[in-house]
Amino acid sequence: MNMDFIEALAEIEREKGISKDLLIDAIEAAMISSYKRNFNTAQNVRVDINRQTGTIRVYARKTVVEDVLDPRLEITLHAAREINQNYTMDDIVEIEVTPRDFGRIAAQTAKQVVTQRIREAERGLIYNAFIEKEEDIVTGIVQRQDQRHYYIDLGKVEAVLPLTEVMPNEKFKQGERVKAYITKVENTTKGPQIILSRTHPGLLKRLFELEVPEIYEGVVEIKSVAREAGFRSKIAVHSRNTEVDPVGSCVGPKGLRVQTIVGELRGEKIDIVRWMESVEEYVANALSPSKVLEVNVFENEKMARVIVPDYQLSLAIGIKGQNARLAAKLTGWKIDIKSEAQAEQEYGRPRSQIEEMHQDSVSFD
Repeated sequence: MNMDFIEALAEIEREKGISKDLLIDAIEAAMISSYKRNFNTAQNVRVDINRQTGTIRVYARKTVVEDVLDPRLEITLHAAREINQNYTMDDIVEIEVTPRDFGRIAAQTAKQVVTQRIREAERGLIYNAFIEKEEDIVTGIVQRQDQRHYYIDLGKVEAVLPLTEVMPNEKFKQGERVKAYITKVENTTKGPQIILSRTHPGLLKRLFELEVPEIYEGVVEIKSVAREAGFRSKIAVHSRNTEVDPVGSCVGPKGLRVQTIVGELRGEKIDIVRWMESVEEYVANALSPSKVLEVNVFENEKMARVIVPDYQLSLAIGIKGQNARLAAKLTGWKIDIKSEAQAEQEYGRPRSQIEEMHQDSVSFD
């Protein structure tokens, strides 16, 4: 070791942000193990690296005792005072035992430690950078695929996109660019592991935040998202400014904003509905594109009974119950849908006080 070594550590400190003193401490600790392993000794030693010159010295540490039982670890008071008259019982005496060829071993050990610490520091920087992006969108390039995952290159790290988190109608090719939602960032022994999703409702929410300036600026708020990835989604929006139409803002001029999102999600249908404080109005809006005649709310059961025109029943329920299911997820209420004929049969006459509730919602394919 020499001055070049110390200067190299200082350069690493400047470029990588790894403290020179911490590196030297780690190298000293590693050299103790190397010394014991290479020189087949069990004695207690200390390695000292001079911070200015890079000179390395190895010291055997021995306890001052009256009777020596293990000369590798102990020294008599008489022998200790031959080194320094100030030693007393139970003091620790340090005796230099630096081997002649220790420099080669020291250099190899130092290289291994520095390489490891640089790798750990870089992993730490990557982890810190991506933990801040958790629950956000990233764009990467598909590298390869196995039976369980796509592997996505995000620049400094490779993320995994499980096949279970890919929409049913999606298949990616090597080299293809893909947007995905970060669901989890974990710090593992092999470095940061980043888990992506294309099916998470958060992806839809973030896409609207990217495409709709009013959402990004906080004028329009996304209140709820319900999604069956690859098929249909519903999103409830609210405007903090009465002069701004939240649904119109999300649709965009000639439907451009929402169509961009539909394109990114490979044709997934998106219903944009106005969030309302009134549960009755909110549930009615959530059942878009169906028209609603009446909503009766049962607070104790958190259930809403909805009456729709006879010809709208199948539309309200949706294919395989999808529209009703998404509306229930969106609002957080159980929804029981009846046609006018069913309501008349079960309750006598439809108890509607509303000829037809206005549906402030828009559906896009």
